[in-house]
Amino acid sequence: MPTMQRVAITGSTGLIGNALVGYLKSEGYTVQRLVRRPSRSAEEIMWDPQAGTVDLEALAGVDAIIHLAGAGVGDKRWTKKYKSEILNSRLLGTTTIANAVNTVKPSVFISASAIGWYGETGNRAVIESDRAGDDFLAAVCREWEGAADLVQDVRTVKLRTGLVLDPTGGALGRMLPLFRFGLGGKLGSGKQWWSWITLHDQIRAIVFALESKIEGPINLTSPNPVTNQEFTAGLARALHRPALFPAPAIALKIALGGFSSEILGSKKVMPQALLDAGFVFDYPHIAPALAALVD
Repeated sequence: MPTMQRVAITGSTGLIGNALVGYLKSEGYTVQRLVRRPSRSAEEIMWDPQAGTVDLEALAGVDAIIHLAGAGVGDKRWTKKYKSEILNSRLLGTTTIANAVNTVKPSVFISASAIGWYGETGNRAVIESDRAGDDFLAAVCREWEGAADLVQDVRTVKLRTGLVLDPTGGALGRMLPLFRFGLGGKLGSGKQWWSWITLHDQIRAIVFALESKIEGPINLTSPNPVTNQEFTAGLARALHRPALFPAPAIALKIALGGFSSEILGSKKVMPQALLDAGFVFDYPHIAPALAALVD
């Protein structure tokens, strides 16, 4: 049996949250989802990030709180309104959960963040101790992690998540249809670094954070980032298709708006904290990872 019995999770319907709930249950954990409506069973706990409230009575006695909720950065065009939603959903949600953590005092608090923290890194590899960047998502991550830092006297882990690869969603889910039809190719110059992780290793790393003594920010990225050109060539190979149709930077900027900076930008991020703590990736290299994912 796991040492921590009861885990409460926000954002449990997202790509990562849903997979995490399934995995934890299979490992014998009792999992409670935080939901934004009246709870319908003992497996649900109501919270309202807008109002800053959580059902503390239902949350009492929980061993761990994992906070994954927040508006998706790639879900909509980055209008001024949506940019404020990206920031506020993280700020309000994390502040609300941090206050609840300070009240119920679980053994560990795990809060989502992102490699957006580092901003544009070009060809320079960065680790957890590197300072935050200066673009929009770096500012969001600074505020997001700052809200998690409101927690006192509870081991706190901040998950700086990279590009999570799974055929059912995220960037890979969007790219697969084009590549299956032989219409894929590099995005922009293709020289930008992509720091990726399989959903499988993402879940394993979160559980590692739950069960180990690790704390502070941790990069959830494979130890072998690749350029976008290497990624798209690897995906085409895994699918036995050509990758002859590059997407020009200008077209991506028109199609994706502000989010295009995340696709065209370069982030070379190393998972130093995980490696130092002894975590072993099942998929450290892109070719076997993609082969397994598109199989």
